[in-house]
Amino acid sequence: MPYYMYVSLQDDDKILVFGMDAGTGKLTPEAEVPAAGGPSASAISPDRKALYVGHRNSKEISSFRIDPGTGGLTQIGRVSLPDSPTFLSTDRNGRFLLSAYYQGAHVAVHSIGDDGSVSDPPIEWLETAAAAHAIQTDPSNKFAFVPHIARLNDSVMQPPGDALGPNAIFQFRFDENTGRLTPNSPLKVEPEEFLGPRHYCFHPNLNVVYFSDEQGCSVTGYHLDTSTGTLSAFQTITTLPEGYSGRNTCSQIQISPSGKFLYAPNRGHNSIAGFSVDASSGRLTAIGRVSTEAVPSAFSLDPEGNFLFAAGSETGRLASYRINGVTGELTPLETYSGGKRPMGVLITNLGG
Repeated sequence: MPYYMYVSLQDDDKILVFGMDAGTGKLTPEAEVPAAGGPSASAISPDRKALYVGHRNSKEISSFRIDPGTGGLTQIGRVSLPDSPTFLSTDRNGRFLLSAYYQGAHVAVHSIGDDGSVSDPPIEWLETAAAAHAIQTDPSNKFAFVPHIARLNDSVMQPPGDALGPNAIFQFRFDENTGRLTPNSPLKVEPEEFLGPRHYCFHPNLNVVYFSDEQGCSVTGYHLDTSTGTLSAFQTITTLPEGYSGRNTCSQIQISPSGKFLYAPNRGHNSIAGFSVDASSGRLTAIGRVSTEAVPSAFSLDPEGNFLFAAGSETGRLASYRINGVTGELTPLETYSGGKRPMGVLITNLGG
């Protein structure tokens, strides 16, 4: 059963393709694919036949066909955009590509053609606010959320009045037939604390959503009302060890396929924070942190939740870890050379 990893090297203008051994987690370099324009955020279609890559420097989105036998990539489309895409995801049916624009203060929806390529122009080009950092549809494919961090010019935490973003999560209804987004009521969920919600993931079994808090250096759990598509916070837990006072921000967030463990990287402390997840309530309990490559802006679990890979955007290296299936603890394995500024890491299983 073939597993492949795709790593976007923003400052090398290429995408690395690795094969992954599902038993050991070992990576084998397979290909280097040219991708001019600063490849960064990426997404894989639900049928695992297409890879989408956002280009931060050239303000574009590229579509690639994935070879099911080799994991190789063939470019099949490229669309120009008014701003630089920060985050990409497909809807649950793979009919639409959703994107967020941090500096552009927008979100967009493009239709996906029969060949898997992104169509132009977008169905939606919707203004939200500065520092829009992610967008995904929920498991029902009826709702979408857009977290906005409170980014500051120097990334140092200061009072909210000095922030460039609204420190809020925007809530939308999503029409899976047309791709249209409609503001929900209320439009915003605004944390009482200065958290800066950045990325998020859905619990596989519970109506719970977890957000990484960039400035808050924490994870916040929200209950999802599946009838209204609205969020309500129930827990915020730090990603840092007690007593740490150095500079730090959080980046991405992922939950294991089993729903038992959740992980969020610290950029500054340069670690991966792990949490166990209560099976009935969704509440998180810290299980510790493991050191990783400097400035881990991108990471990924494999599809089975047995391994974790973190990319150091400062060092250009990939660190691999085995996930303990009972405790969720991470055991360091190998470190691999990547390239300049890895900003996207995705792993997929192309078998069956």
